[in-house]
Amino acid sequence: MKFSKQEVLHVARLARIGITEEEIEVFSKQLSNILENFEALSQINTTGIPPTTQPNLQPASIKEDVVKPSMNREDVLANAPVKEGEFIRIRPVLG
Repeated sequence: MKFSKQEVLHVARLARIGITEEEIEVFSKQLSNILENFEALSQINTTGIPPTTQPNLQPASIKEDVVKPSMNREDVLANAPVKEGEFIRIRPVLG
């Protein structure tokens, strides 16, 4: 299956990223390759193979929640490139 330019642009809009014409061509080939691999996987007969949810059967280790002292505000703000009062000023994330 070949990804069209419109489909690549649609995925880019969903991901909220801007892409160039050159990137559209690269992503089209890469996404098409991914879909071809999934098509090949879908043709494998998995009848009789039990589903697995976790390849690692060891239980997850959970660490105890320990309160530790944090940096003081002055030290944190001393390393901030832009400050606004007692806060670190950053560029807007969403338009």
